[in-house]
Amino acid sequence: MTGYGKAVVVYKDKKINAEIKSLNSKQLDLQTRIAPIYREKEMAIRQLIAQSVERGKVDFSLWVEKDTVVDATPINTSLVANYYQQLKGIAANLNIPEPADWLSTLTRMPDVLARTEQEVLSEEEWNEARKAVEAAIAALVDFRKQEGAALEKKFNEKVDNIERLLAEIEPYEKSRVEKIRQRIVDGLQQIPGVDYDKNRLEQELIYYIEKLDISEEKQRLTNHLKYFRETMREGHGQGKKLGFIAQEMGREINTTGSKSNQAEMQNIVVQMKDELEQIKEQVLNAL
Repeated sequence: MTGYGKAVVVYKDKKINAEIKSLNSKQLDLQTRIAPIYREKEMAIRQLIAQSVERGKVDFSLWVEKDTVVDATPINTSLVANYYQQLKGIAANLNIPEPADWLSTLTRMPDVLARTEQEVLSEEEWNEARKAVEAAIAALVDFRKQEGAALEKKFNEKVDNIERLLAEIEPYEKSRVEKIRQRIVDGLQQIPGVDYDKNRLEQELIYYIEKLDISEEKQRLTNHLKYFRETMREGHGQGKKLGFIAQEMGREINTTGSKSNQAEMQNIVVQMKDELEQIKEQVLNAL
C-alpha cells in the first residue's frame, strides 16, 4: 500500500500543487494539509481520495506557489495620504518638527502594509485545483499498481519455493518409516533375554508411524498454496484474505516440523518457514 503521487496545475499567476503519499495501514488513515483558500473544499477532497484509496496511512498536501512580484503585499496609498495629512496637522498645531524621513515613518503606521483584500475561491479556480488533486491521486494509484505487480511476482516465487520444498520432503518421509522400524527392532535385540511379540510390535509401529504421518498436513498445505494463488487472481481488495491464508499455511508447516523426526526433513521445514515469513512481511502491502 505504499505509494506516491504529485501533480501541478497552473492557474493565472498560481501554481497549484497536490501531493499524496501512502504507507501501510489496516484502514484508511487520512491526514491533510490544505492551503487556506481551499479549506472549504476539504470534505470534497477527502471524498475524492476515499473513492480511490481504501486502505493506508495517507498524507495529502495542497498548496499554492505564486509569482513573488504579484504576491508582494500592497501599500494602502489612501491610508498613507491620510496619515500624512494628520501628522502634518499635528506637527503644525503643536509646533513640533516634521519627521525627517516621511516614508519610513508612514510605512510603520498601522495597516499601511496590511493586506486588506481577502481571497475568494472561484468555481473556475476550484475546477483547476480539483484537476491537480485527481491527477495526484491517479499517480498514486498507478504507483501502487506497479508495486502490486512486483508483489504478485514475489508471492508467486515464494509459493513456488514452498511447493518445491514440500516435494523434497517426500523421499525422506518414505525412508524414515523403515528407519524407525529398524531402530526399534535393533534396540530390542540389544536387550539380553527379552522376548517380544512381533505382531504386537507391528501394531505399535503402525500406531507410532500414524502419529508421525504428515500426509494430511501436506495435502492441506498444498490446498492453501493453491488457494493463495487463486485469491491473488481475484484482484483488488484481497490483502486481508491473503494474510489469513498465510496464517493457515504457517499452521501446516509448523505441524509438519513438529512431526519431522529427521534432520533432513526439519531443515526443509526451516526453509519453508523462511519463505513463508517473507510472504507474511509483504502481504501487509497488499490491498
